[in-house]
Amino acid sequence: MSEPAVRFDRVTLSYGARSIWSDLSLDIAPGTFVAILGPNGSGKTSLLRAILGLVEPSAGRIDVLGHAPHRGDPGIGYVPQHSSFDPELPFRGRDLVRLGIDGHRWGVSWRDPAANARVATALAAVEAEAYADAPIGRLSGGEQQRLRIAQALVGDPRILLCDEPLANLDLRYQQAITDLIAGWRDRAGGTVLFVTHDVNPVLRVVDQVLFVVNGRWAAGTPDEVLRSDRMSELYGSHVDVIRVHGRILVVGESTESGFNIEEPHHPPAAVVDHGDTS
Repeated sequence: MSEPAVRFDRVTLSYGARSIWSDLSLDIAPGTFVAILGPNGSGKTSLLRAILGLVEPSAGRIDVLGHAPHRGDPGIGYVPQHSSFDPELPFRGRDLVRLGIDGHRWGVSWRDPAANARVATALAAVEAEAYADAPIGRLSGGEQQRLRIAQALVGDPRILLCDEPLANLDLRYQQAITDLIAGWRDRAGGTVLFVTHDVNPVLRVVDQVLFVVNGRWAAGTPDEVLRSDRMSELYGSHVDVIRVHGRILVVGESTESGFNIEEPHHPPAAVVDHGDTS
């Protein structure tokens, strides 16, 4: 048996007196695509930050590639939440990708042929060569996201952490970004931890789901976790899991948790919209 890419051993994460999630025990095998789901404030981003060594668990132990998490781990690539760039920023797409190699250093030598070759390879892997020399602030959200993924992959990581990489993208780019990340997993045998509000765009490539809410958690295959009984247990109130045309919706009686796996623009008549689910 190979060593887990990431291991949580009875991990609790708290901020002050508030427990974000507790007693999390989970082994994530190399090559696994994990969707991390849950409402806003449930600790999804904090979980990624713990793997990155940016926050310390209150209890328990995390192992990443066989060692304790630490900042700047070259074995981890990170795609952060989407943020806008100033349209006038004099920074090209390839410059953004290059930061994945030497952005932590001052006085960078931009003429390093080996580094430039790695950037070119990463740009090709995400099919971004056509706008590699365009100002990043004038690119579409989907084009910028391709470049962020290239930046995360340019260091040849073994684990890829993705924090809401599909947010604010149209359906076409959601599909394209999902295919890029799943393709890297298949080629490199890498491990993906993918935070998302909507599991449906990635459902066909997901091996495992980790759902966190109200300090509780559940992990397993989508069919094991995304069920009415499991969701009701996690939320502490009745929740319906509905499958419509191959898509999954989670609908609760209360708006307290503020979450749906999918937030359809035109929900079926049988689905009651109980408020903002973003």
